[in-house]
Parts: sequence; C-alpha cells; structure tokens
Amino acid sequence: MSKAAQWAKAALSYNFSDIAFLHLALTHRSAAAEHNERLEYLGDAVLELVITNALYRLKPRTDEGGLSRLRSFLVRKGTLVEIGGEIGIAGQLVLGSGEKRTGGHQRASILADTVEAVLGAVYLDGGYPAAEQVIEGLFASRLKSLPDDGDLKDPKTMVQEYLQAQGELPPEYDVLKITGKAHQQTFKVTCKVAPRGVETEASGASRRKAEQQAALQMLELLEERKG
Repeated sequence: MSKAAQWAKAALSYNFSDIAFLHLALTHRSAAAEHNERLEYLGDAVLELVITNALYRLKPRTDEGGLSRLRSFLVRKGTLVEIGGEIGIAGQLVLGSGEKRTGGHQRASILADTVEAVLGAVYLDGGYPAAEQVIEGLFASRLKSLPDDGDLKDPKTMVQEYLQAQGELPPEYDVLKITGKAHQQTFKVTCKVAPRGVETEASGASRRKAEQQAALQMLELLEERKG
C-alpha cells in the first residue's frame, strides 16, 4: 500500500480501489501536466450536495434561506483549510519545486483546493455513497454543533469584522446593473476592498442577496490570500 493510500485509510477511513484517483487529487498544477484542478471542480459540487442533503435532514424546521447560510458557513474555504490541517493533507501534497520553495504546502488556497480534489477522487472511485460517508465523517463535529440560523453572522458582517480586526475599513458595495421587470429584477453588484486591490461580483434577486453573495466571495478570496 502506497504512502498516500495509507494516509487516505487513516485520515478518511476510505480505501481507494483505483489509487490513481487519489494520486491525481494530491498533485498540484505546479508539479505535472496532469493535475487536480478538474477533480477540485468536481469535489466542490459533491461537497455542496452532501452538505445540502445533511442540512435538509438535520434542520427540518429551517427555511431555505437559513439552510443556505448554514451551508455557506460549513463549506467556506476557511473551513476546508481547517479540515485539511486536521487530516494532515499538507504532508501528502505533490508540488513543483517552485511551490515547495515558497511554502506552497502551507498556502490556504492550495490546502482548501486539495481537500475538494480528494473528495472528487472519492466520488469517482466509490460513487455518491462513498463520498457522502467520507464528507459526513470529516464534517461530523461541525454537523453536530451547528449554530442556530439566527446566531449566524451574515457574510457582510463577517467580511467587515475580518477587515476591522486588521485595522482596515469595511468594503464598498456598488450596483453595476439591474435587469428584469419590477417584480422579477436581478441585481448585479460588486464588493470592493480598494486598499487591497480586490473586487468580487455577484448577482441576486434583491440588492441584499447580491451583496451577501459578493461578500461571501470576498471572504473566501481574503481567506485564500491569507495563506
């Protein structure tokens, strides 16, 4: 059994039938032409589905908006980085020499993306039941201690507090475009942190929803760049 297979058995409680899926999931684009970005894309979708299903089952009295906030709270990049640390994924990364020299094994974005890629690999290897078992195992403590929806801070508040903790001003929100008829409008907005030179864009059925989505994207961007 390879080192990676032993790690997966211990960290994920999963035995790969085709270990090539796992090796690909752990390979960063800096290391090889065949890398994990497609698996990351797949794993992101599988993770959202499994967590959505778990929340639907565990929170029967919570409405759609509340379930969405809980899901965002659970699957944000910061949580994936934490899980990556808990399972020791940094020690399994296959990085190019340049990434190794610059500390790629500690970079938040790489850790979070690799966790998603590994989940995609589990899905391809064992199907949805295997992915569900692994994901619910990794998120078990978080699913057991879910906050009440009313106790969750919305993304705009979280971004503001994140920046304020570092002595920075809140982000700026601007409406780019409003389309559709009066009662079926779509708002496109930006969330900008000018001093950092970063901006995100999102759409929603109301200005508030669009701003919250843009704020969530900004939070993930800031957390990625932190690493």
